[in-house]
Amino acid sequence: MKGYDKISSNELISEFLQNSGCAKSMHKNYDIVVIGAGAAGMMAAIAAGRRGCRVCIVERNEKPGKKIYITGKGRCNITNACDMDELFQNVMTNHKFMYSSFYRFTNEDVIAFFEKEGLSLKIERGNRVFPASDKSSDVIRVLSRACRNCGVEFLFHSRVKSILCETDGLQAVKGVRLADGSEITASQVIVAAGGRSYPSTGSEGDGYLLAEQTGHTVTRCLPSLVPMNVRGEEPSQMQGLSMKNVEMSFYTRKAGGKKKELYREFGEMMFTHFGITGPIVLSASSRIGSVLETEQVYAELDCKPALSKEKLHRRILRDFESNPNVSLKNSLGGLLPRSMIPVVLEIGGLRGEKAVNQVTREERDRLVDVIKGMVFPIESLRGWNEAIITKGGVNVREVNPATMESRQIHGLYFAGEVLDVDALTGGFNLQIAWSTGYAAGESAAEQILVLHREMA
Repeated sequence: MKGYDKISSNELISEFLQNSGCAKSMHKNYDIVVIGAGAAGMMAAIAAGRRGCRVCIVERNEKPGKKIYITGKGRCNITNACDMDELFQNVMTNHKFMYSSFYRFTNEDVIAFFEKEGLSLKIERGNRVFPASDKSSDVIRVLSRACRNCGVEFLFHSRVKSILCETDGLQAVKGVRLADGSEITASQVIVAAGGRSYPSTGSEGDGYLLAEQTGHTVTRCLPSLVPMNVRGEEPSQMQGLSMKNVEMSFYTRKAGGKKKELYREFGEMMFTHFGITGPIVLSASSRIGSVLETEQVYAELDCKPALSKEKLHRRILRDFESNPNVSLKNSLGGLLPRSMIPVVLEIGGLRGEKAVNQVTREERDRLVDVIKGMVFPIESLRGWNEAIITKGGVNVREVNPATMESRQIHGLYFAGEVLDVDALTGGFNLQIAWSTGYAAGESAAEQILVLHREMA
């Protein structure tokens, strides 16, 4: 199989033209128009297409799945194989809204869908589900092929500028208008245009503009699952250092210096030239983004969470006693990464050249305190270009959680990142996309089938 990144835009477009009937002469009248050929959009199209509906996906890019391609560092963490309770616990915003769609198309259903389509999967640490090939391009190919097999047509290099609605009586969808002025007629429209994260993939907030044009409320949008900028030079001194099995807590300080914890997690993190990143940091960003605007937030790193301060103190003392004449800076190699040692000594106000047999109890206490609680003031979150997802979106109070249909306009649906729903890392955000996309596609198809029966 050709790698997705090896295929030119023309090749891929040609493949779709040959296999899905998406030629220049394509008709302009459909049952359902889907805006966006991402995870939610293609799943919605498949759900509707398999029920016999005529579906067109309008995509502003030259090929489908651009954002899928870069998820999971190019491996695509499809979903998480946890139980349903844990699935809901990892949804940070409006988890109750997801109840119906999660049960309508579960993580087990997602796994079964891809396996039935011939994609071998594997489960890794934390119940993360990946394609066995570690190639996100294989996920895109499965979705693209499933779309073609049920007659879904793609219209690439096209941008929807507005959603057309009838206002005679009950407000209802009647199609979309493209940027070139042409119109596509459809009685059901599914907005799955993504959020604002990774704008290079085409996610520039088009879905929010369409929602607002149709009278919907869009909550404030912030970059989420994003690295953090840190004040001070310590992170840059440890640039590139990746740490596993550590614990980080994020907190603010109240009157009297009392800490108010915002988030705590065990796992992996990494230092960069600007600050910190890694799974722990990305997840924490979804909790502290709005807080940072009004309060100073601190990150505290426990390098040895498995050891209490007392046990760590005894461990250090044993190391000192085993080689009493070695310098302090050379005694810590078995305990800390080499690039971290000078930073720890500097923060603790300790002289690295001092022989360990001359280190006082008070100095050992300071060393333990730094190892168990290295503090970094968070300056800000990084921007949209590095954000994995968008926090915020179409107000879910204006959307039926069972069908993803607008409560204000008949035949208009929202799915995926465009909604004000977000989750932590680990495959949970793609599960939101699959579930909401499936619910929207199936619900729209049900409306079409009702219309066909009424006309028969």
